Amino acid sequence: MKKDFFYLILFLFLVSCSQKEKPAVSFYYWKTNFSLSTSEKETIKNNAVQKIYIRYFDIDLHPKTEEAIPLSPIHFPEKPNVNEIVPVVFIKNKVLLKENLDVEKLAKQTFDFVNLINTKNGLSCKEIQIDCDWTLSSKANYLRFMESFKRMSTKKLSATIRLHQIKYFEKTAIPNVDSGVLMYYNMGTIGVNTSNSIYDREIAQRYIKSLKKYPLTLNFALPIYSWGIHIRDNKVIGLRSKMSVLDLKKDKKFALDGDANFVVTTSNYRNGTFYKKGDQLKIEAISKNDLKEMAADLSENAATQPKEIIFYDLDEFNIKNYEKTIFEQVVSCF
Repeated sequence: MKKDFFYLILFLFLVSCSQKEKPAVSFYYWKTNFSLSTSEKETIKNNAVQKIYIRYFDIDLHPKTEEAIPLSPIHFPEKPNVNEIVPVVFIKNKVLLKENLDVEKLAKQTFDFVNLINTKNGLSCKEIQIDCDWTLSSKANYLRFMESFKRMSTKKLSATIRLHQIKYFEKTAIPNVDSGVLMYYNMGTIGVNTSNSIYDREIAQRYIKSLKKYPLTLNFALPIYSWGIHIRDNKVIGLRSKMSVLDLKKDKKFALDGDANFVVTTSNYRNGTFYKKGDQLKIEAISKNDLKEMAADLSENAATQPKEIIFYDLDEFNIKNYEKTIFEQVVSCF
């Protein structure tokens, strides 16, 4: 009798595990023109992508008037061929630090501009996301902005969340939103001798154990981009996007100096940036093993199963660095 009961419990456990639904694969799109390449379209199709988070515009302060203004709004040469798009508005923290900021006015202008872009391009959305790395100093304005925005909108509202806001949520506060997205990247310091600033597991481990206590429903955003840290005279002078070890190995003006470091052998211009002989480029990237490690750690520490894993960002330069099944492999870790 006890033996039969044991097998019944085991059977029910195995059934429940097999029925556990994997998170969906989604992407961020972070360009100013929505126009997908062949490989980007194939990635969407092969991963049954239903939702794309599209950066609609940034909000920054005008250099002369100090007024909050939208920058680099999205254009749609083609319409997204997915079930759902989520407009994302990136607000620079310095905007919310501005003295005497009219938060209600900013929220209305932001909401109206999202609607204007949708109307102009014949688009609709069920959700809007606000991306801002708010601080203790900007917290009050940020929270008021989110309250105002939510009140104006009849749509779902989500917010991006950083690791420090997870661990110290009682101080940093939790915005009044329907859900959040933990941006699981840009963890470290960009420096000459620092470890990978995009992902550092040692740093992440200091924070993710707090996930179980975090009361907001979360999805997770994982990085698939790479960049080069431009160093001159032992000082960081810039961050260069869309750089990889494989690409630089093909350029004879750059010589490999270690696993992912290059030295400029001949002064040259590359993608509009001047590289002086003797400059260094430290390439930071995310391997498939990094992605699986991230997923395993997040799965172990998450309070609930995420509905989506959102990869940053949908770009053929990023996609070509991985095998076609990488996104399926990563979500299978949850």
